[in-house]
Amino acid sequence: MAPQDGTATTGTRGGETPTVARLQADVRTGSEARRLFRRGTYTGFTHGFAPGYVQGNLAVLPQALAADFLRFCQLNPKPCPLIGMSPKAGDPSMPELGQDLDIRTDVPMYRVWRRGELVAEVADIREVWRDDLVAFVLGCSFSFEEALVEDGLELRHQTCGVNVPMYRTSLQCQPSGPFHGPMVVSMRPFRPADAIRAIQITSRFPAVHGAPVHIGLPKAIGIADLGRPDYGDAVEVRPDELPVFWACGVTPQAVIAAIAPELAITHAPGAMLVTDVRNSRLAAL
Repeated sequence: MAPQDGTATTGTRGGETPTVARLQADVRTGSEARRLFRRGTYTGFTHGFAPGYVQGNLAVLPQALAADFLRFCQLNPKPCPLIGMSPKAGDPSMPELGQDLDIRTDVPMYRVWRRGELVAEVADIREVWRDDLVAFVLGCSFSFEEALVEDGLELRHQTCGVNVPMYRTSLQCQPSGPFHGPMVVSMRPFRPADAIRAIQITSRFPAVHGAPVHIGLPKAIGIADLGRPDYGDAVEVRPDELPVFWACGVTPQAVIAAIAPELAITHAPGAMLVTDVRNSRLAAL
């Protein structure tokens, strides 16, 4: 299985394996990021690649479920902010997000689900692609994280070099057809004054989850232990800090597991689709 810790597995330069930091420095646009991932030589996290460009969560479903899932996204815009979808069933392109985009190859790591069970993590889904599949791309918190960092706020998971912690909650999404299930949230700890600033900043990005859905008291939304996230990695929450929770684009994975379709494909947590859309285009005025 390919590495899931952000490790680069790309070729060598001058006899040395490029570090993730070097790759990030070399990859400045969405198109450059997709070309790197398309080669299948980098299978880690996409945070830090192509600064300023929108990254997206992926969900791929059979056409028979597409209309209900589209409605699910419309009913649940916080965890599932839709920013793009296939022009037609079986079409792997998505011109509104990237002229050269191929949804089958341009995500560094995919998860393949069959009847609700995770059966594979792969760097290319051409072998499982079918003419009846429809892809959906949902806004990602990486866009608002960039704005938080620009304002001087620390993001603990970035400081620690790990993926953001994510948790299933007791908050239920609005159902659509067979789609139902719990909201997944991502958590970032802040001192109270910084938490207020984070709310103000992220409220400007409704297309990428927007403002938090909950602050403090994790047990109130069904999270028993912050030290044991369902996805991602645990980070320290200091005594003078509040855990702040945002709706998360991993929510479709929880929903897909609940309805168990015969085939579904998602991104691996932290491994996003990097688009040609600038983050500034998603900010509310």
